[in-house]
Amino acid sequence: MRSEPVAHVGGLWGTGLIEISSDWQRLEAGGTWAVVIPFSGTPTFARFEKWSAKPPEGGVGMWSGVDPGSWNSSATRSDYLDQVGRAQSAIERGDVYQVNICRMLTAAVSEGDDIAALHRLLLDHNPAPYSALVRLPEQGLHVACASPELFIRREGARITSGPIKGTGVLAADLLDKDRAENVMIVDLVRNDLSRVAEVGSVEVSGLLETEQHPGLVHLVSYISARLRTGVTWADVMDATFPPGSIAGAPKSSALHIIDQLENAPRDIYCGAIGLVDVDQQVASLAVAIRTFWMSNGLVHFGTGAGITWGSDAEAEWRETELKAAHLCDVAAMVWQGDPS
Repeated sequence: MRSEPVAHVGGLWGTGLIEISSDWQRLEAGGTWAVVIPFSGTPTFARFEKWSAKPPEGGVGMWSGVDPGSWNSSATRSDYLDQVGRAQSAIERGDVYQVNICRMLTAAVSEGDDIAALHRLLLDHNPAPYSALVRLPEQGLHVACASPELFIRREGARITSGPIKGTGVLAADLLDKDRAENVMIVDLVRNDLSRVAEVGSVEVSGLLETEQHPGLVHLVSYISARLRTGVTWADVMDATFPPGSIAGAPKSSALHIIDQLENAPRDIYCGAIGLVDVDQQVASLAVAIRTFWMSNGLVHFGTGAGITWGSDAEAEWRETELKAAHLCDVAAMVWQGDPS
């Protein structure tokens, strides 16, 4: 396994690690940072000295491929159908309107496998607008992301979020249920952004747009706002995290139900990963879906679906399978490594 720290976030490659922090105040002090925020737990901010559009030479080790039949799921089909039913019972009681239910997939990797090699495979075979890599061996952080979903983009005082709700193989697969779910999450994100935005500046800049991604289509909306003067990154995260699209509505109730129903922690999955350039006041953070991470000789990723009163449990299970299928195929591929 290659040992040097490296990041590929926001379309740039970072090398020459300067510092690691988990303190949000450090993001107000300057520099360009790779940011990994788990769904629950401690964030990691890595400030690098050099940033380039070109990858560093010889910085990628090998990937020996994961046997597609070796993945273990935190929820069987029967488990997941039961979780969907329990979520719908909560909806019937009025506890929540929509809730995302996920399961975690885990498999063994070979000694010496490098997450940066899996990242290269994803770039080649599952290109995504928010592809990302963060490899920090001393911190035990090894993440490769092929996310299609924008969590937060910042350009000066302008902030934008692009939640995804609705997935199919073809656009014709998208249902009225998907559109209703998307609009529900748009309202949630509007409310989140309003907590840090100038009054009257929150707007829906794109509603129910169909976007094509490898093997899938998604229904996407975009909400933007202008940040109030003095708002910090800690304030933005307090208002918006975790992303509404992978939680549910109302968010606080959905998170409580997720905690009750899911039988494995999400860890990195459904958190956020990306770039924060403090000096230029720009940032691009993705929702950490379609995301692999390695720890203790294992590789992990998650898959899930949004549950509403109108959900069909079998269809939601198939959606989790659909989202995982292509990623499993990519993870089964082999990368021989860059020359030293």
